[in-house]
Amino acid sequence: MGNYQYPCAVCKKCGGCQLTNMPYEEQLSFKQAKVIRLLGRFGHVNEIMTTGEPFYYRNKVQAAFGRTRGGEIISGVYQSSTHKIVKVDSCLLEDQRADAIIVTIRKMLKEFKLTVFNENNQTGFLRHVLVKVAQGTGEIMVVLVTGTREFKSKNAFCNELRRRHPEITTIVQNVNRKFTSLVLGEEENVLFGSGYITDELMGMKFMISPRSFYQVNAKATELLYKTALDYAEIKETDRVIDAYAGVGTIGVLCADSAREVLSVEVNPEAVKDAKKNARLNGITNIRFICADATQYISDMAEAGEKADIVIMDPPRAGSTMQFMKSVCALSPKKIVYLSCNPETLARDLDYFIKNKYKVKKIQPVDMFPNTGHVETVVLITRA
Repeated sequence: MGNYQYPCAVCKKCGGCQLTNMPYEEQLSFKQAKVIRLLGRFGHVNEIMTTGEPFYYRNKVQAAFGRTRGGEIISGVYQSSTHKIVKVDSCLLEDQRADAIIVTIRKMLKEFKLTVFNENNQTGFLRHVLVKVAQGTGEIMVVLVTGTREFKSKNAFCNELRRRHPEITTIVQNVNRKFTSLVLGEEENVLFGSGYITDELMGMKFMISPRSFYQVNAKATELLYKTALDYAEIKETDRVIDAYAGVGTIGVLCADSAREVLSVEVNPEAVKDAKKNARLNGITNIRFICADATQYISDMAEAGEKADIVIMDPPRAGSTMQFMKSVCALSPKKIVYLSCNPETLARDLDYFIKNKYKVKKIQPVDMFPNTGHVETVVLITRA
């Protein structure tokens, strides 16, 4: 360890990687120990799963654009807890095609006499570039986030970008005029292609739009979802609830085996994408509900409805007491909990155990190598 070199020159400024100072095997041991420390009291923790590929796994890359004091156009990430841009040409975690496209766009701005956005006076053209890569199909989307709708020489710009990167399959302009830390605005114009890309995951197809939430590490996502489906052991008589459903990825994957899937998601854009994904795969036994998962499941429980299996994938803050109370009222035989935060997972497992459930299996997955994050899949059954 004493002689281990930081593999990235800007990792300390950027703050995106917390564990690059550790060789990968040590990172896995560190994460395994963390999950055992937090969850070991609930039962045996399986050995952490990994794709064995700790670099270049991020299929979604976004870069902020700005200028140095000397006037040089730069692109990169905001330094941790600041709005100062750290110049990044290539990142050890990001898809290399995406990084190369962003560097090309940066060079082309000068050639096409396009400006970058100035946060202080809210003027200028290019704010961010977002690149999404469908790792299963190779399709690539480029989203140019601009401070104005006007885009001088947009056709020539897009043609030249595609000439230099023929792998790009669609280009979208997203207009964000607001003073906000959110990257994407409300208005979108498709400049080339369909405005979306399609990925393949576990034999199913998924459409990804500029706003779609989609897991950033496709190979590790397959490990995660295969484990969740193995734990669920869905039968053709089962009614499955997919809570916190996003674009319906897990629900679509479950539907083949189930009698019915209810996919609940609060974001209307995500629900639209989820419906498209079901149609794309010819799935008819899934129902998409645009609602807060806690409220919807509470209403189901009050109406005396039942579910056989609940699959839940809450945000880092974990679930809510009301949601878990409602899940217990539905009395499913199995709950499959996908967690991105073992601290809040431990708290939530305590609740289920106090309410006539028991933890059967615990499986950590290294979704985000070189960072401190660890995903965990837990099978919870009725006691």
